[in-house]
Order: sequence, then C-alpha cells, then structure tokens
Amino acid sequence: MSELRESIMRTSLELFEKHGFHGVTVNQIVAASNTSKGGFYHHFQSKDELLFVIHDTFITYVLKEAKAANEIHQSPINKIQAIVKAFVRVFDLYKPHISVFYQESIYLKPEYEKQMKRKRDAFKQMVFQVIKEGQESGDFRRELPMEIVGMAILGMVNWIYKWYQRDGKYSIDQIADVYVDFILHAILPSSSHQQQVFDSHLLERPFFY
Repeated sequence: MSELRESIMRTSLELFEKHGFHGVTVNQIVAASNTSKGGFYHHFQSKDELLFVIHDTFITYVLKEAKAANEIHQSPINKIQAIVKAFVRVFDLYKPHISVFYQESIYLKPEYEKQMKRKRDAFKQMVFQVIKEGQESGDFRRELPMEIVGMAILGMVNWIYKWYQRDGKYSIDQIADVYVDFILHAILPSSSHQQQVFDSHLLERPFFY
C-alpha cells in the first residue's frame, strides 16, 4: 500500500468514526489527508469503494491467517488455536476498521456486500471444516453439533468489538490466550489421553484457572 493510499485510509477512518459515512465528503477526506482529488481518485474509484476497502482489509487478513493455519499445522487442535488467536488479534490490529464496519456497513453497495459475504462465508467454512476434522479424528468432542460450535466461536470472538480497549487491563495476546484456553476446554474430550494432549497444547501463561 502506497504512503498516500495509507494516509487516505487512515484519515477516512477517523472521519467516518466521528461523522459517519454520509457525513463525510470526498473533499473533506482530500483536505484532511493533504492530497488532491486526483490523488484520491488515483487510489479509489469512489467513496463507496473506499468504504469497501476498509471492510475488506481486516476480513482479508483473517482469511489469509486461517489459510496459513491449515497449511502449516497438521493437528486440528493446533489449527483452531492459530485461527482463534489470529481472529482475536484482528480486533487490535484493525480496531478503527472494525468500528467503521459495524457503524457503516449498511451503506455498502450490493456488489461490494456480495464480495464481503463471500469472504465471511469462506472464513466461517474454514472454522467449520477444522471442527469437523477434529471431530472425525477424535481430537474434538463428537457429540457437539459442528455448526453450533463454529457459530459459538465466531459469535464469542466477534463480541470483542463491544468491549476491547487497547489501554485496558489485558493485552490482546492475553485475551487471545484466554479465548483459546476456554474454547479448548469446551471442545476437547475429557478422557485422560485427550487431557494429556490438551495439557501439551496449553499456552505458557494461561489465565483464570
């Protein structure tokens, strides 16, 4: 991403958060980012495309991390840990993007919304697939409906948006550790063998035991 494109993105995020999507004009973005209309339209076809790119940035990140987890790890236990940790961290890495997403996503043009939905669905299916894989291998509890487990994980992590503060008591990595710990306790079988597997995968600094 070029320096100017990044500057326009950063400026628009601040303006959208403060005034809303329809409360901000291209002229205001141009003035606040110290560029020209030509500079703006060189990087974005319209304000609508800019809003799409803001949304697409963090969804692309979690999708890329989920794909990497599937490629790097063999064990579904390791895969779900990597996916959850990356998913949690997105709320710190892209906090302004996500704030604008929840605030302004209703204004996405239909063609952009379709692209976003495809990526969201792709990420959801990756989570479902890892859970299914773990149930089939015996690493995860088979009696739990895969779809409900997957949606519970997605819903629980998504709610971080409502309460996470960068200057809060716990860092985003500490929060990720807790989420991984909590999820593994819920989905791993309680047999002695699986407990040994679980203990071997626990993070170095577990919280709230």
